[in-house]
Amino acid sequence: MGLGATLNVAKPKKGQSVAIFGLGAVGLAAAEGARIAGASRIIGIDLNPSRFNEAKNFGVTEFVNPKDYDKPVQEVIAEMTNGGVDRSLECSGSIQAMISAFECVDDGWGVAVLVGVPNKDDAFKTHPMNFLNERTLKGTFFGNYKPRTDIPGVVEKYMNKVIFL
Repeated sequence: MGLGATLNVAKPKKGQSVAIFGLGAVGLAAAEGARIAGASRIIGIDLNPSRFNEAKNFGVTEFVNPKDYDKPVQEVIAEMTNGGVDRSLECSGSIQAMISAFECVDDGWGVAVLVGVPNKDDAFKTHPMNFLNERTLKGTFFGNYKPRTDIPGVVEKYMNKVIFL
């Protein structure tokens, strides 16, 4: 899910910055995709700092714990990156993380991808200017992989030690 969300949907280019919200199994796979794509900065965002060490093995270069700040995490990331990241992936299912992931991408070309599954009663709320400023919001299920044709290639990458689990 996370690997495909990054490689097939977010599609970061070499040298771009990527923010990953949630560093569980799906988020680590998303970070792995950003590493494979050649992202220069991979910022991991999680409320549990014990996940940061493991995330380094998957390419995460910087870490943010939203609890360490008195302002919204999207503002922290915008300051860190001088305007916002090129790509972000939300992998926690938290509606607030989804909003933050969208609002932390750069105006004009930023792409946010929602991967986590929210609570059925959650509602996504953001200011319309975020869309008018040409940010893009996408969603994915199963990383846009077609199981019959795409999964064998993922297994082959793992067997050839191109990706890690």
